[in-house]
Amino acid sequence: MKNGFFLAALVVATLPAFSQSKLVGSWHLTAADKILPGGKEVADYGTNPRGIAIFTADGHYVIEIFRSEHLKFASGDRANGTPEEYKDAVLSASCHFGTYTVDEAEVTPVEYEGVKLSHYIDDAKGTITFHTERASYPNWDETIRITNFTLEGDKLTWQSSPRPDGVIPISVFSRMP
Repeated sequence: MKNGFFLAALVVATLPAFSQSKLVGSWHLTAADKILPGGKEVADYGTNPRGIAIFTADGHYVIEIFRSEHLKFASGDRANGTPEEYKDAVLSASCHFGTYTVDEAEVTPVEYEGVKLSHYIDDAKGTITFHTERASYPNWDETIRITNFTLEGDKLTWQSSPRPDGVIPISVFSRMP
């Protein structure tokens, strides 16, 4: 048992703590859903949304989410759309960029012979603070937004604050190779 305890202490000392480095890289959008006030989860950006999230090691990010179906401008000129085409263009995308920080709240404990060693370094929970420089929704320009996230292996999920109508957006990404 003495050797087991020494081994456990050695493993704890060598495991890195979670940091924002776990988010660094490119992520492919796999779902853009919403939770309705009654608790039902439904698609928010269509059945096959497209998007990407990129987190850099120096703390910058860019996120782009697009609805799977959106109207083309009949005129072929983005400066000459109809009110319906403009509304659809705004509501079919959510894009923003800026800087970010990560605050880990909780992770899954790992045990060896009944001794908690540390945290399983591929799983984490916490918050991402987005310091948004610019966004497709102008009210997010130069704002700070905090979202809850979970990281389970190569699956990153975050839940944004409720919208004015009570709907809670959820974005799910998978790490790109």
